[in-house]
Amino acid sequence: MSIPYPVEEKKRLAFLHSLGLLDTAPDPAFDRVTRLASKLLDVPISLVSLVDENRQWFKSKVGLEAGQTPREDAFCAYTIMEDDSLVVPDATNDARFSRNPLVLSDPNIRFYAGVPIRGTQGLAIGTLCVIDSKPKTLKPEELDVLHDLASIVTKEIQLLEGLLDTHDKLARTGAKLEDNEQRFRSVFELAKVGIALVNPEGRWLRVNESLCQIVGYSEQELLALSFQDITHPNDLNSDLALLRQLIDGELTQYQLDKRYIRKGGQEVWINLSVSKKVDHEDRLEYFISVVKDIHAEKKAQLELEALHQQLEHKVVERTNELRKRESELSAVLENASDAYVSLDGSGCVTAWNRESEVVFGWLATEALGKPLDQLLMPSGDSPHARQWITYLADGMRSVVVRRSDLVARRKDCSELAVEVRMRSLLVNDQRISIMFLHDISERKHNEARRDYEIQHDLLTGLLNRRALADMLPLAQERARRNGNPLSVLFIDLDGFKKVNDVHGHEAGDLLLQTVAERIRDSIRQTDSAFRLAGDEFVVILEGPNGTLENARARGEKLIAAISAPVPLPSSVDAAVGASIGIAFQDVGVNKPPAEILKEADAQMYRAKSLGKGTICY
Repeated sequence: MSIPYPVEEKKRLAFLHSLGLLDTAPDPAFDRVTRLASKLLDVPISLVSLVDENRQWFKSKVGLEAGQTPREDAFCAYTIMEDDSLVVPDATNDARFSRNPLVLSDPNIRFYAGVPIRGTQGLAIGTLCVIDSKPKTLKPEELDVLHDLASIVTKEIQLLEGLLDTHDKLARTGAKLEDNEQRFRSVFELAKVGIALVNPEGRWLRVNESLCQIVGYSEQELLALSFQDITHPNDLNSDLALLRQLIDGELTQYQLDKRYIRKGGQEVWINLSVSKKVDHEDRLEYFISVVKDIHAEKKAQLELEALHQQLEHKVVERTNELRKRESELSAVLENASDAYVSLDGSGCVTAWNRESEVVFGWLATEALGKPLDQLLMPSGDSPHARQWITYLADGMRSVVVRRSDLVARRKDCSELAVEVRMRSLLVNDQRISIMFLHDISERKHNEARRDYEIQHDLLTGLLNRRALADMLPLAQERARRNGNPLSVLFIDLDGFKKVNDVHGHEAGDLLLQTVAERIRDSIRQTDSAFRLAGDEFVVILEGPNGTLENARARGEKLIAAISAPVPLPSSVDAAVGASIGIAFQDVGVNKPPAEILKEADAQMYRAKSLGKGTICY
């Protein structure tokens, strides 16, 4: 009989190997569990078994010499398929195992009971199991004991998984500090603003690449200087005065606009935010400086494009040394140009930075402890509110970054478009979520404007030739599907060139705008009007309005409306006429779009040849 395989076997094996447990030395934590299992359940063999691709390997064992067995012989290969547990009172009476080599020979398994060991995502990597060479029936309380002991192993596995889930695989040994330093370094180096650590004398201790780009020095060149060396002489005294107040405790942080002197001698305006880091005895260790390049804003009064900081990880602090790094990261987050929000497992706000206050209008004191949906989610059962509900439900379970464009609500109930990035972390067995939100209202407005301009004639506001090419086939298909006729009216103005020649192009533009407005007013909302180019227009009549009789009547109404005099700014009136050609698609007929337009165009020229102001079809 072939053994079963889980549906997510590849994912399960990848997760097992990522833990680094296979073929490792015994672990006291697991050995205590197997000893307790043998003693409490009165069985000779207890195992913590990890089911690999072709074998089961024993991380901990009591009463068994072998370190591993083939997977096809493993009872545990069946247990990892179970939701709860697998109990085999007598293997010789079980069709799955009666011919198993481990039943027919050493260790002569008769009784087996196992509970799956799972990671936080529900993937089973192995089991805690107990074995006896005699048949046995577990009492409910004994099975509960086995489950309790398995939960201890599960906790150990999930603790290891949580430690490995951080960005830099936070070490479980004395290397915790070094690992946390690496995680802070990644945040430090990826920031889109300049960040530096400065000693009390003003010398650079640590700088990131963004700061080097702002001032034009390499990292090695900057570390040989102090901030006084590159500060503009006229700005140095104000900077030093604020720094003294910060040192004396009169300020908790300060911010100012100042100038640096770049390596080539050019001035560059920057916005500087400075806070200080003190030790546990309140002695100054160094300053944390955040530098934003505002040179273009100062010189040209142009708004800077918002800086994006890719800060996607919430640092889990477990020791005093880790808390030191957390304070540095908090300073960066507080000065981030994106709104930063963190949530607990129930969706309530636990962090709300300064940019969140600016963007959404809620002070941190108002936001902390509140459910996020009460602060940012649009009210009512709107599509925007439903998008938030779906996004939060998915994002609070996902360990990968989830990005989406959503509509958020400010404190004053106004709405804005935001780009949201969110991921979930497991910290001390508690699920938390972190979010970065960026205001993209201007970008959305520009995209909508661009989409409008692609489909519309900018002079008249009517749909353009591109829109006609897209919409005519759809209108024909609707007519065919609904059993309706369809008419296309091709309109060309009579006498328009004379208006341009006599009164000028501005008057011609005004006349075209007036004609377009009259065309819109002369058709129904279910019909569509287009300006092709110059003085050529097209109207599509759909539904009951698309009959040839209605098309002819509509054409007469259009000629009458277009022919009315148009007042010009020069206090004179201009008048044009219109010739109209009609192409008709009867019920059940499906003409190619190019053919129906060509027919309408030809009928328009025929109308002009008959004396203008005429309708031909």
